[in-house]
Amino acid sequence: MDTTSFTKKSISGVGVVEPALTPPTFATTQPTFAKKTKIGTGKSKTKKRDIPEGLWTKCPSCETMIFDKELDENLKVCPKCQHHFTIGSRERIHSLVETCTFEEMDATMASVDPLGFKGASTYRSKLESYKKNNTLKDAVITGLCKIGEHRVALGVMDFSFLGGSMGSVVGEKLTRLIERGTEKGLPVIIISTSGGARMYEGMFSLMQMAKTSAALAYHAKRHLPYISVLTHPTTAGVMASYATLGDLILAEPGAMIGFAGPRVIKDTTQAELPPGFQTAEFLLDHGLIDAIVSRKEMKAQLIAYLDFFTAEKKIAAV
Repeated sequence: MDTTSFTKKSISGVGVVEPALTPPTFATTQPTFAKKTKIGTGKSKTKKRDIPEGLWTKCPSCETMIFDKELDENLKVCPKCQHHFTIGSRERIHSLVETCTFEEMDATMASVDPLGFKGASTYRSKLESYKKNNTLKDAVITGLCKIGEHRVALGVMDFSFLGGSMGSVVGEKLTRLIERGTEKGLPVIIISTSGGARMYEGMFSLMQMAKTSAALAYHAKRHLPYISVLTHPTTAGVMASYATLGDLILAEPGAMIGFAGPRVIKDTTQAELPPGFQTAEFLLDHGLIDAIVSRKEMKAQLIAYLDFFTAEKKIAAV
């Protein structure tokens, strides 16, 4: 399209030619102004430093990022909201027992596959996998130790081994622990965390409920104290046997405690469950447990309870 023009008369009478709207075509396509370089578009020559994993943990309750070293020093308790993380049996023993006083019992006892259980994976393969990747032989550690000035028989379960499930080895180790405590006249303390009886062993696992309960009955006949500590989670067969037979039943804050899961109970009863159902706080209000004790205060509280239980013997000895 050709460029059109028109003549405009000025005051002096000299005609001035003005271009129309269509701009004239230039011989060169080079822009009048040089294009500016965008700031920050160039790639940095230095690479970002990768932050190593395993240094920080996010609290599932308050979502605070906690430095792992600080979390370990605080016994795996969130310093902001006091959420109690899962803790291993060895760590728990270390937090409660006087240095170099723990004498482990039945350390080499390990589970077998009496039923030849087969499923998506066999019970034998599961056991081999857990033993290969874990220092534990099974879901409980038992032994004699000192807590404060008191000699006690202590059993600590570990949820990291097959969900802390109670099979023949767990029942046998706890029964032997209770019987040793009865024989030596010692208080028994069992710290529970479990998903219940171990289904891979069928009736053999269910028999452990009666066996451990019977051992505790003989222990009670000797007028010896038994303290049960419930941690998150304590459910099913363990909850229905030795975990709730204590002369004193303690629990950690926020622990889930119950027999069946909330969904099963709701489907069975066809009723809405109350808020906080199956938490330690709910069960304390309704009289199932005697006290809620923070992990950081557990050792001091156990010593105080043991002082109370053994006060009569000390007076008699004098």
